[in-house]
Amino acid sequence: MPGPEHVLFTGFPGFIGERLLPRLIERRPGAIFVCLVQPRFREAAERSVAALEVRHPHARGRIRLTEGDITLADLGLGGGSALLPSLTAAYHLAAVYDLAVSRDLAMSVNVEGTRNVLRFLERAPRLQRLHYVSTAYVSGTATGIFRETDLDVGQRFKNFYEETKFLAEVAVAESGLPATIYRPAIVVGDSRTGATAKFDGPYFTLAAMQRMPSPGLFLKVGRGKNPANLVPVDFIIAAMAALSDPHGGAARTYHLTDPSPLSVSEVARLLAREMEKRFLLVPVPLAVARAAFRPAAVQAFFGMPVQTLDYFDHPCRYDTTQATADLAAAGVACPPFPSYVREMVAFYRAHRDGTRRAAMA
Repeated sequence: MPGPEHVLFTGFPGFIGERLLPRLIERRPGAIFVCLVQPRFREAAERSVAALEVRHPHARGRIRLTEGDITLADLGLGGGSALLPSLTAAYHLAAVYDLAVSRDLAMSVNVEGTRNVLRFLERAPRLQRLHYVSTAYVSGTATGIFRETDLDVGQRFKNFYEETKFLAEVAVAESGLPATIYRPAIVVGDSRTGATAKFDGPYFTLAAMQRMPSPGLFLKVGRGKNPANLVPVDFIIAAMAALSDPHGGAARTYHLTDPSPLSVSEVARLLAREMEKRFLLVPVPLAVARAAFRPAAVQAFFGMPVQTLDYFDHPCRYDTTQATADLAAAGVACPPFPSYVREMVAFYRAHRDGTRRAAMA
């Protein structure tokens, strides 16, 4: 008889990881989830597990923390890891989620880290599926419609985060392992509560609005007509849980993006309204905006890295044909931004001085 089922999980206790884990445990009765945790995050992971088991009693005794590191050969577990014979699935979420990341760090974690995970999994005889979290922004500088079946379309990249997530996804595709790939757009807080673990992405806009006098002027990068693709974290969790069902699903790539995104100008107006601010949006060419924001003092004042500006004028739309169809069967859909912007901004205003602006790798 086959031994116990184990599932490898990287990226715990990250923003998405600690929310996704209990949903997966619920869908895999009897499986033990082995969370690979860097030693520096061990205490945080233990606290997260304890809190998670209180909220989700079904998770008690189902999570095992194992110290390791995706940047090390064999994930720091040793070549003859006892985990390999019983490993049936893996969820690889660990990465550096930072638009301003250096290339050396991004290559080490996002690319070499993923390759190390792939090499490890190649030696797992019972492996059924790798679930890999990429990003919609592997599209880089591509314009028009970027499809779920697209990957290398000759694009360049706006930053090292995009480039290294692209290279990592290429490695997954070339590995030959059965893999389901998830490409989220820009992830914001829970659509019901607004809760988030970090203020980055569109929250930089809220920080800038907070600092600007009202009524007043607010810069609009480009014409403001390109889409701003935002998705709440609870949608990402529900979608990944449904699409990674061990009793169904397929080795596909899914865009976990808003199928009907608002324009940047429309998003800015809704954010300003909830911030109780009144602005006249003044269009500024992207090149001019970059030049104005390049000084470190300006970025510090607005609390926003210059790399963020590229996403305010991003002429790319993400096809969601496969994701929409498969999620509809599970009763999951991405909520429209206007339905949760109030909760998002209310949480920001209540917690803006106590929430991290940097993501955990």
